[in-house]
Amino acid sequence: MAVTFDNMTFKTKVSQIAKGSDNQPQYHHFLRLSRRYVFIALTLSLIIIACTNTSKFKQSSVNHFSTDNTVLKIWWDKGFTVDEDEAIQQLVSNWEKQTGNKVKLSLYIGEELPQKARRAIQAGNLPDIMMSYGAERALNPRLAWEGKLADVTDVIEPVKNLYPDYVLQSINYYNNAAKKRSYYAVPINQSTVHIFYWRDLLEQIGRSESDIPKDWDGFWEFWKQVQNDLRAKQQKQNIYGLGFPFSTGASDTYIFFEQILEAYDVQILDSKGKLLIDDPNVRQKIVQTLDWYAKFFQQGYVPPDALNWLNPDNNRSLLNRVVVMTPNNTLSIPCSVRQDPDTYRYKLGILKFPNKPNGKPMRYLLTLRQAILFADSQQQKKALDFLAYLMRSQVIGKYLKAAGGCNLPVIKPLWQDPFWKDPTDPHVSTALKTVTEGSTRLFYYVQNPAYSLVLEENIWGKALTRIIVDKISPEQATDEAIKQIKQIFAQW
Repeated sequence: MAVTFDNMTFKTKVSQIAKGSDNQPQYHHFLRLSRRYVFIALTLSLIIIACTNTSKFKQSSVNHFSTDNTVLKIWWDKGFTVDEDEAIQQLVSNWEKQTGNKVKLSLYIGEELPQKARRAIQAGNLPDIMMSYGAERALNPRLAWEGKLADVTDVIEPVKNLYPDYVLQSINYYNNAAKKRSYYAVPINQSTVHIFYWRDLLEQIGRSESDIPKDWDGFWEFWKQVQNDLRAKQQKQNIYGLGFPFSTGASDTYIFFEQILEAYDVQILDSKGKLLIDDPNVRQKIVQTLDWYAKFFQQGYVPPDALNWLNPDNNRSLLNRVVVMTPNNTLSIPCSVRQDPDTYRYKLGILKFPNKPNGKPMRYLLTLRQAILFADSQQQKKALDFLAYLMRSQVIGKYLKAAGGCNLPVIKPLWQDPFWKDPTDPHVSTALKTVTEGSTRLFYYVQNPAYSLVLEENIWGKALTRIIVDKISPEQATDEAIKQIKQIFAQW
């Protein structure tokens, strides 16, 4: 197996990683990567370029198979922790040993893979398989619609009884080119938004988890008061009660905002994928939600740089104790401190959302991460074989645990594994109960692939920026957002 890192990623992302990322200290190993280019000019000779990549991983030797058409090329997200990267490398290595096939596994930082995939499609230089954070919401539904993904029904059908219906629904896309609906992705893991906070910071002001209200308004007012009390006690003004994302560059912004829309019972699409935003009641609820969200920033309870956060930055702000609490769509925050049992189990807390403003329990939006096989893959059979191997319960189960439990399994039998049900693990056990016992739904891209472009363009992040930076009213921001959404849907 060849393990590579994208050179553009290394050049453009080092400064970002240096100031913090989702995997925090574990990501710093990436900064040790080096690339040395030796240019030797000889009279009447060819140019020889020697390129050496090194990494901290066990599979540190990098070979290039770009001219070998027999190699399976896989693009995969670089994990939140070193454990995640080593887990996928080990899984790939095991498959290579079992089959005798060769794999070129390339890991990429952040959410750049959807954009990279688009460029690769245009250039005709695609991998065979891709698993990218965020693509399941912002890219895969449209790729399936455009006929760019291979049908993986043969992989899904033999094991479909192991998955809950919502998982199968999340990968059942419509292919407009073939005029059919089918399975165009393989489910890998799932997650939803939880609240992470510092128990020991609450203790400093004589509070505990039992003091946190369960009602909507009381819950959020609590964290504002925590900020006020901590600032008074510590005599410093650089701690904030809330780690809300506001950036247009972070998917965390639209994920959390979509969850708040759910809290206010804002229905953007009906079950058939038709827009409902022309309804005056829907518009007014969007106005209310934008106003609610923006006021926390306007009142000074969110760090000013939240306007520029990328996805890792709310994690970094919590871990650096700049904020007391933050919502997050994975277990990446507890994963980053798992090696410190005292912090993991006792200092860092996890909370479900309070009841909705109407008093009913929250319904959670689910993220189902997926691996896709491109229709133009040169290694269709090998790719399908690898995906079938990946979907084996014992294989995917071992992988997710080796990855540190940062994301939850989607296969029902795995939910009974003691690793996921351990009551002494507050983070994993709480998250599992939320997705398996609570009320959940999928993002709107399932009803209509056009909504994936609403998310990719971060329409809600843009609306919040207009309110905060440009000082327009929530009503104006809502009307702009509605206009942009209608323009997107008009193209479909």
